[in-house]
Amino acid sequence: MQVLIVQSCQELGQLWQRHLARLGMATKLVCCPDDAIACLSAEPVETIVLDLELKGGSAMNVADYASFRQPNARVVFVTGRTFFSDGSIFAHFANARAFLPVTTPPEDLATMVEHYCAEGC
Repeated sequence: MQVLIVQSCQELGQLWQRHLARLGMATKLVCCPDDAIACLSAEPVETIVLDLELKGGSAMNVADYASFRQPNARVVFVTGRTFFSDGSIFAHFANARAFLPVTTPPEDLATMVEHYCAEGC
């Protein structure tokens, strides 16, 4: 399973990466939208862990690009804000599978990613 992690905070992204690796998933960590789009252009990805609060650009552009370039890739959104807490993110992005607080324990995030990877793999 190939998972793309898009997280501006490298330490947090690496923490998630370690938990996903424990479950046998191959991961790639990028820290900005441009790198995420480059990765989506070049490599197949099954699931994307995408922080909505990326520095240097819009995470929504990444999700839109993923739906065009890799329509089968599922997106697990994470955020530290309450925006979209009403669930409306699912109306905006057909590839959205989960919407989690950034404070979600990494082992729980990894379990969610594993579940949504298994859904379509």
